[in-house]
Amino acid sequence: MLDHRRKFPHSMVAMPPSYPLLSVNLGKTRPFRGEEPSAIAKTAANGPVTVGPLGLSGDEQGDPSVHGGPDKAIHHYPHDHYAHWVEFLGPHPLLAGEGAFGENLSTAGLVEDAVCIGDHYRLGTALIAVSQGRQPCWKLDHRFGRKGVLGEVVRSGRSGWYYRVVEDGVVAAGDGLALVERPLPEWNVARVFMLLVAGGHKGDPAAVRSLAGESRLAVNWRNRAARLLGD
Repeated sequence: MLDHRRKFPHSMVAMPPSYPLLSVNLGKTRPFRGEEPSAIAKTAANGPVTVGPLGLSGDEQGDPSVHGGPDKAIHHYPHDHYAHWVEFLGPHPLLAGEGAFGENLSTAGLVEDAVCIGDHYRLGTALIAVSQGRQPCWKLDHRFGRKGVLGEVVRSGRSGWYYRVVEDGVVAAGDGLALVERPLPEWNVARVFMLLVAGGHKGDPAAVRSLAGESRLAVNWRNRAARLLGD
């Protein structure tokens, strides 16, 4: 059995799985609700994309005060969840392709309970690290034209997650996303999301206190953990 708490050199016989990228998605800022700017509408890039400290070249954020930045440079949403959303919403044109949730990366086979805070992944030639889950907002309801999408993300835990960029590089659809290090196997994204967003903090304050001091967790989620504790 693989010990996911250590690094995985390329010389190992038994390597963790690599997940092919279904698409790499980019979006430009445009009016979203009235004149409010957003870049949630993303489309698949044609060809290689440069990965830098603030994410993917050509990708934008409508409100940098709450989106983007080093701790939320790249957003990943599992295509595995699309079937659930078809059941929840019914047929919807956004769910016929990629990027429905404003995600930069789309894969199959990798979901929130199999991804941990601090995980390092090789993305094309870049190296990225999981920083936090996605905290949903009203824009999802507006994008799909229906109330309840935000609430269903919280209820179901189908949040997706963010990465910070550790090493610059280049990525394209079809490249692999491969785990190279897992320092915090106890903190999968599903558990952290449940504690900090879905109300689980009430039943496990000790875990929330640990998260408040975890340096691999994004600063804003560490601060959120501290607020939930009343510190």
